[in-house]
Amino acid sequence: MPKMGESVAEATILKWLKKEGDKIEMDEPVLEIATDKVDSEVPSPAAGVLSKRMFEEGQVVKVGQVIAMIAAEGESASSASPKAQPPATRPEAEGIPSSGSMPAPAPSTNGKAQVQHAPAVAVHASETLSKTSSTGKFYSPLVRTIAKQEGVSMTELESITGSGANSRVTKNDLLKHIETKKSPGYIAAPAAPSAPAMQPAQAPAYSAPAVSSSGNTEIIEMDRMRKLIADHMVMSKHTAPHVTSFVEADVTNLVMWREKMKGVFEKRDGEKLTFTPLFIEALIKAIKDFPMINISVDGTKIILKKDINIGMAAALPSGNLIVPVIRNADRLNLLGLVKSVNDLAARARTNKLSPDEIQGGTYTLTNVGTFGNVMGTPIINQPQVAIMATGAIRKKPAVIETPQGDAIGIRHFMFLSHSYDHRVVDGALGGSFVRRVADYLEQWDVNRVG
Repeated sequence: MPKMGESVAEATILKWLKKEGDKIEMDEPVLEIATDKVDSEVPSPAAGVLSKRMFEEGQVVKVGQVIAMIAAEGESASSASPKAQPPATRPEAEGIPSSGSMPAPAPSTNGKAQVQHAPAVAVHASETLSKTSSTGKFYSPLVRTIAKQEGVSMTELESITGSGANSRVTKNDLLKHIETKKSPGYIAAPAAPSAPAMQPAQAPAYSAPAVSSSGNTEIIEMDRMRKLIADHMVMSKHTAPHVTSFVEADVTNLVMWREKMKGVFEKRDGEKLTFTPLFIEALIKAIKDFPMINISVDGTKIILKKDINIGMAAALPSGNLIVPVIRNADRLNLLGLVKSVNDLAARARTNKLSPDEIQGGTYTLTNVGTFGNVMGTPIINQPQVAIMATGAIRKKPAVIETPQGDAIGIRHFMFLSHSYDHRVVDGALGGSFVRRVADYLEQWDVNRVG
């Protein structure tokens, strides 16, 4: 297995391009591998016959391990190929050295195989790594060598439609192109577009990166909730092109009002007054101003939600995340929002929420300021199309405009981070929405009583 870089310790075999017994030319691709950095073809460093494949497709192989044996020229594939090992077996498990020579059977006069030591050709030379073009396409050393010899430029190479995995250009593709060039009436074609205009691009195939567990490590199995969260987050990023807009809001009036009223709410109503219901009230007002933020996408259809159901992300003691939903939040006054927020947060921490209470949200708020973060780039809670993160409130010096002129004063500021689905929410709507939420927070009435 070739060394793919300082940080890569192993690679996954994607596809064998040659079967045991196949003849192989020098620099001809033998297999395709993948790391968390690149996908590459591994070409043969010698001509001969592929006598043995040490690993199967889908297996993870450490850098430096022998992945294939090539019989010396003159040997037949049948005599040079020992019995294939089980897929999960490493070469060392059968006593096969990782370098040097390997016993290979050879035909004898009495019809029984004799063992002779033939040099082992390990397909792991670092100089055989594939290279990339400026557009990110991969070309094997063999393809690049042929292109150089035949005077095929990189621009021309990129115009060739490949038949290999992920449309990779193979040796045969290049040779066919060169023959076509020599035919009368050939006209060079421009580079093919990656996808037809106005057509959604297919999600690229990918495999999870291989992770080394060697060294001082501990393996921890994800619990069920963490698995669900992981799947949901990956699905959201694959579904929606995320864009995030940021606004810094002066929330001095809001902070002063809460400081004055939190004792009143606790004494009068028996409820703690946090910032979350105040943020939600501003969100509700902004959603009424921009109803197209309160939608979902179904194929090419936009589903406009008439109800405003606000999800509030809550961190659990286990470290997991849950999003209980305040249904019909626009029908509640501030006290109703305070009660709903406190009730849902308390029952979330004690695992007493019902399934219905974490479904049906149309917009989500997450308060990253709780952890001292000033801003974030939240991931959309599908099938919604937007989510807002509120950052930590911090005191900062600011210019204050007064009738007597500008002055420097201490104000309370916070960042609002608005992530939205760029399929249906453009920058004008996404940016205007977060700006409107900031306006409502900045214009908070310090004299209101509840």
